[in-house]
Amino acid sequence: MIDVVETTDYHTAGEPFRIVADSALSFDGATVADKRVRAQRSESLERIRTMLCREPRGHADMYGCFVVEPDDEGADFGALFWHNDGYSTACGHGTIALGAWALQTGRVLAEPDGVRSVTIDVPSGRVEARVTRVGGATTAIAFANVPSYPVARSHDVHLARGQVTVDVAFAGALYACVAASSLGLRVTPDNVGDLRVLGREIKWALNDTAVAHHALDPRLGGIYGTIIYDDLGATPDGLHQRNVTVFADGRIDRSPCGSGTAARLALLAQDGRLAPGDVLIHESIIGTQFRAWYESVDGGQPQGAVTAIVEGMAHQTGRATFSLDPADPLGAGFILP
Repeated sequence: MIDVVETTDYHTAGEPFRIVADSALSFDGATVADKRVRAQRSESLERIRTMLCREPRGHADMYGCFVVEPDDEGADFGALFWHNDGYSTACGHGTIALGAWALQTGRVLAEPDGVRSVTIDVPSGRVEARVTRVGGATTAIAFANVPSYPVARSHDVHLARGQVTVDVAFAGALYACVAASSLGLRVTPDNVGDLRVLGREIKWALNDTAVAHHALDPRLGGIYGTIIYDDLGATPDGLHQRNVTVFADGRIDRSPCGSGTAARLALLAQDGRLAPGDVLIHESIIGTQFRAWYESVDGGQPQGAVTAIVEGMAHQTGRATFSLDPADPLGAGFILP
């Protein structure tokens, strides 16, 4: 039997996002967080995820999601985010793409003008894509993340080239953040090889330590990515930083990383460099940008928590029908880093 999967593809600030909304696929679990755990154990879902990520249908840094039922009627739908190394707990650029997709497909109805909220349950909680429309066209999408907060500051990590100091923050996933200058590098495309190696080394050096634990839900633990950044200083439009996020097992985010941007906001807020409403211009390694700011969070959240708002735009790049012939000697595909 040949597997056949239909997708709608987007990019958000250059990072791909492949959406599968197949009602015939089965997802067990009472919540999206439960569905993620069970999807990882499903041979049929793993075969589909793999074939959509790997060559010749994808590439090593591919990203996407399965659209699933939400936790309850308070959300429009749920999403299981995936990449070449498995399933993530958060994805900001994917949330922005899902906002565009929901309105373009009519999954969520909207007026021609104004802001329409699309509420999505993801493994780390409930997020919101705020889609701005003008004359029936989407012009911007801002996503409101789950509470984002610092976890560890000035934490020493020992690397092959010596010791480096990192900060760790949670923003739906755990991110280690380090200044590129402390690694003797700048965030530029010609340095991507070294940035990938160091980002991966930092992630795995921290992944089994106490800073990688999530106090409330162990399913959210583990360092998901390393954010390596250049601080470009204050501008009339806001604080400007450029970053590359090395996620999963050495994957490179082409966008400024949506949930990673939220992690940066939490750290910059604690440092006193950004007040509520102040703008962070977050640039990617390819030069695309998100605008981001934060709102204060009421009591009861972890200390230093903020509600991050990250604004960008997603564009549809195509629709496809992919198939997997069981007689194909390459099977679900291969990875060429």
